[in-house]
Amino acid sequence: MKYGEVRGRPEDLAVFAGAIPEPQARLPRRIDLDPEKVERGLVQLVLSVVELLRQLLEKQALRRISGGDLTSHQVEQLGTTLMRLEQEMAGLKEHFELDDLNLDLGPLGHLLDDPAGPGFFAKKEGINS
Repeated sequence: MKYGEVRGRPEDLAVFAGAIPEPQARLPRRIDLDPEKVERGLVQLVLSVVELLRQLLEKQALRRISGGDLTSHQVEQLGTTLMRLEQEMAGLKEHFELDDLNLDLGPLGHLLDDPAGPGFFAKKEGINS
């Protein structure tokens, strides 16, 4: 077979020989953007990414605590920092009137594991119990 050569039965290739239909527009020609909705969507996106990072930090902190890699002072500092971060996130969600930061990523699922789940200290208490 030579480069660029197409093999196949004529009846199989006949499907491709017809005229190509014009693609139909699925989206409106103009997008109606409401500045308030755009701002709210942007805030939700940014806070969702920050929440994802916060959850990842919590998980890493729990691994380090469980592994015994930290001194008691470091554990205390880490706990205080994560508690403040969680409180700040709650304040920002309230300020921007956002209930759910868990973005739907379509076939990939949702961005966050369990947005309504317990925070750092509820998980930490579960380890000590």
